[in-house]
Amino acid sequence: MQGNLPPEAQEKLEELQDLQEKAQTVATQKQQAETQLTEAETALDELEDIDKETTMYREVGELLVKTDYDEAQDDLQDKVDNLEIRVQSLEKQEERVESQFEELQEELQEMLGGAGGGMMGGPGAGGA
Repeated sequence: MQGNLPPEAQEKLEELQDLQEKAQTVATQKQQAETQLTEAETALDELEDIDKETTMYREVGELLVKTDYDEAQDDLQDKVDNLEIRVQSLEKQEERVESQFEELQEELQEMLGGAGGGMMGGPGAGGA
């Protein structure tokens, strides 16, 4: 079908495909950030059950380095805060990409005279 499309429609279709790939990338990044956030929140919760005098270590590359309770708690809280911001940013980016995708899809359908409705799934069609 693509061979029969006018050049403008072919260009819009390629833009749609690019946006779909971008949406999948953003969804993957968001999922990874959400997983890291959950892990950091769980670690922060677990830290509350540990005696402040317990010897603790944190991972630095391939090494375990001794740390104290307050430093560990501060580091985890910073990580949680940063990941919450990252997830929010990715959610906004995901919304923008979905909006752009929908607008471009409408333009393409108008260009084709309303034919081909639903010819492609939306950016979330991959089940993300």
